[in-house]
Amino acid sequence: MSIHYPLQFKAAILEKNHQPLVIDHVVFEGPLQAGQVLVRIHYSGICGKQIEEIQGSGGADPYLPHLLGHEGSGEVVDIGPGVKTVAVGDRVVLHWVKGSGIDADTPYYSRNGQRVNAGWITTFNEYGVLSENRMTVIPSNANMQTVALLGCAVPTGVGVIINEAKVRPGQSAAIFGCGGVGLNAVQGARLINADPIIAVDINKASLQVAKEFGATHSINANTADVIEEIKNITNDLGAEAVVVAAANPKVIEQAVQAATTPGAVYLVAVPPADAQVTLNPLAIHRQCTLTGSFGGGIVPERDIPRYLRLYEQGKLKLDELISHSVKLDEINQGIELTMSGTIGRCLIRMI
Repeated sequence: MSIHYPLQFKAAILEKNHQPLVIDHVVFEGPLQAGQVLVRIHYSGICGKQIEEIQGSGGADPYLPHLLGHEGSGEVVDIGPGVKTVAVGDRVVLHWVKGSGIDADTPYYSRNGQRVNAGWITTFNEYGVLSENRMTVIPSNANMQTVALLGCAVPTGVGVIINEAKVRPGQSAAIFGCGGVGLNAVQGARLINADPIIAVDINKASLQVAKEFGATHSINANTADVIEEIKNITNDLGAEAVVVAAANPKVIEQAVQAATTPGAVYLVAVPPADAQVTLNPLAIHRQCTLTGSFGGGIVPERDIPRYLRLYEQGKLKLDELISHSVKLDEINQGIELTMSGTIGRCLIRMI
């Protein structure tokens, strides 16, 4: 594919918080700078982080208007000076966690003569000028729709269990929130033979899917006493590893109560910036640690190929995670589906 600059393409733009994204064309003037890579996006996932950005839950956004998206798949169509880890024609998984290569300057685009900002990776767009270290090469025959999930949902959920919590066979694990990331935490626990694996959610259908992904027990937080149930399942000990994949501060409080001491609670979902929680300091004194997860502790060039192999061997469920697929023009419908509590991941397709 021959690329000529300036390059015009369609993108979903966040202009104002609490408003639908604007679908319009933006222009990249070119040329690519050191470490920048032009990728034709094939698929993008919609992550909870994008919902937070749209809702402005992280506080005032100084970069409006800007592009969004941080997990996806695509094909490299041009490379800037110094780029060595990818080549034109490579198929890649796109991820927000830094991997190998240059951490390039962030690009910007224009729309009707006005600047549109972007970070090191954006995926709600037909093309993206991305930093070299935000992509990992995959085999040319990989399923581009499925591998888009390897950019965030899968490595975060599986990784928090394996890389950060370092759960061992036979240890107990509880996962609060069974959306895209939570379901991957469940199957990560299954992969290393944790037992029991307890799924907690308020959605009956999500709990059913969690069982299909490997949960040995499920608790509906709307109808059961979560702490009492977890104590019963674990012989009054509590869960040795607890993953919080729901942003509700009350869930964090429950998770700490559900953990054994010593034990560990890992926060994957990001609570609102002004959120407050109340914890029993005795649990902390007894060495129950509360830790934020950083992308499941993944090393992209190590973990993404590993998870792809597990998928190809039938040991990781990826296709079952895809709940819906919408065109870029329909992205606001996909966002509404995600906000409504749809199970799994909604994908945006660009091709």
